[in-house]
Amino acid sequence: MYLVALKMLIGDKLKYIGLVVGLSFASFIISQQGGIFLGIMKRTYSFITDASQANIWVMDPTVQFVDDVKGMKETVLYRIRSIDQVDWAVPMYKGLIPARLHNGIYQTCILVGIDDATLIGGPPKMLEGNISDLRFPDAVFVNKVGAETKLAFTGPNGETIPLRVGDVMELNDRRAYVAGICDTSRTFQSQPVVYTTFKNATIYSPLVRDDLSFVLVKSKPGLDPEKVCEIIRTTTGYAAYTTWGFQKLTMIYYAKYTGIVVNFAFAIILGFIIGMAIAGQTFFNFTVDNLPYFGTFKAMGADNALLVRMVILQSLLVGAIGWGIGIGVAALFGWSMRFTELSFSLPWWLYLLSAFALLFICFVAALFSVVKVMRVDPAIVFKS
Repeated sequence: MYLVALKMLIGDKLKYIGLVVGLSFASFIISQQGGIFLGIMKRTYSFITDASQANIWVMDPTVQFVDDVKGMKETVLYRIRSIDQVDWAVPMYKGLIPARLHNGIYQTCILVGIDDATLIGGPPKMLEGNISDLRFPDAVFVNKVGAETKLAFTGPNGETIPLRVGDVMELNDRRAYVAGICDTSRTFQSQPVVYTTFKNATIYSPLVRDDLSFVLVKSKPGLDPEKVCEIIRTTTGYAAYTTWGFQKLTMIYYAKYTGIVVNFAFAIILGFIIGMAIAGQTFFNFTVDNLPYFGTFKAMGADNALLVRMVILQSLLVGAIGWGIGIGVAALFGWSMRFTELSFSLPWWLYLLSAFALLFICFVAALFSVVKVMRVDPAIVFKS
């Protein structure tokens, strides 16, 4: 009987294709919009992800997200180093600074100053140069995307010339020598990222009273970072978060104070509703057209439970095919966009979420059809 149910479904080619297309569209919209949303949210805390050596971040208690930088006194660094549960602690500077290019154009950059001695907090990957080159006089590293786009300049023939190792530019009207090109995660605002030592960063940056933006901390092996954070808060009075805690704080801020969540949620819900409407209507029409067959099965002794299972099987088949096509196209879309400005992330749990969404759509679509099948009169077979 189940094989007959599948033959009934596939035999009606127009409605079968319509069901698959509708569910594929719903699966694609849910996965694609969800992937773009997650990609954007990952960009909001990409700077935290790049500084992977530390597992605790210490900052001013009023900081709301990673770009909400508020200076601290350097004495905080030494107070943190004196805590027994801390393995090491290093300073970090983060701020915005104007960079003046060869053609006189100014471009705002993210300036990151890392510990002079250990160079902890530096770029995750060097493409040109060595991390130790940052100790050269006036040396800076520039991220690849920034060097090729916003920090590039126009040549005499109108060609775009990217910033290269050995070039010189000005940061806040001070000389900066490009000693390396690094690879960093894209930031939310897509501004060029410039790395230098903490000492140089305090020279490049505008004159302020407190230059210490963050303290990167590594807890001693075997200790719970959350408990070490609590000790740091109690001892210093400053905010301390684990890497995930700081990432979550940043995501919550952007979700709360921007329209990102509302905009993408609307698109995802719209795709969900459209998929449900197309699948529901098409599947209901398919069932109505095949009511004489279901009536025949009833006349032959099939009970309602068997007929319901046949309808559910038909629904699950088109749902599985539609989900596979939709998620596959979404994954292909994300792969094709990997070298563009578009952010995209498709983790394993988004696969499951889209599968559950399609499962719910199929359940609702089958529900109305099941009611119609259960009420079918076997006498319909004998009516002309």
